[in-house]
Amino acid sequence: MQLRDATPDDAASLAAISIEVWLGTYIKGGMTRFFAEHPLSEFTAERLGAVLSDPAERVIVSCHGEGIDGFLRLSSGRTAEVVGCSTTEICTLYVRPGRQGAGVGSAPLDAGLHAAASVGAPSVWLRANPENTPALRFYAAKEFRIVGQVLHRIGDETYPNHILSRSLAGSNAAPAMIGLT
Repeated sequence: MQLRDATPDDAASLAAISIEVWLGTYIKGGMTRFFAEHPLSEFTAERLGAVLSDPAERVIVSCHGEGIDGFLRLSSGRTAEVVGCSTTEICTLYVRPGRQGAGVGSAPLDAGLHAAASVGAPSVWLRANPENTPALRFYAAKEFRIVGQVLHRIGDETYPNHILSRSLAGSNAAPAMIGLT
């Protein structure tokens, strides 16, 4: 596995992985038009290309073999809806289903934690669906704790999300970012 910063050429791959992971994680029954349209409009190469060109964003990809198998998106200047969180958010940590459990999530997360700590962030925060038990277990093992709950809006519908936070003081995150551009 190799970690590197994403480039503009990665935008289409990141969009495809986002759609794949989002559908596999959140669609438990049949596909409705509402849930088909959301990822197709939200996760486009153009939108991800804009993220990659934003200096407040950092996207770290995990590559194995022929291409990208996971990525982390770290954003600065993002305010959580929960008091006491820093302004550094892990917006996305997506791992292709066939690669989950192989360190493909841990490596970019550790690299993202190191990157945030290296620029002085006191902590990071993220959102997680309360029904995504594997993700919640993963984050708990990585020393994140639930600090609140918010409603996530998709169209006219709202869904509960936990806000998780992790302090970076004395972080044991591996300095995996060293050597990345």
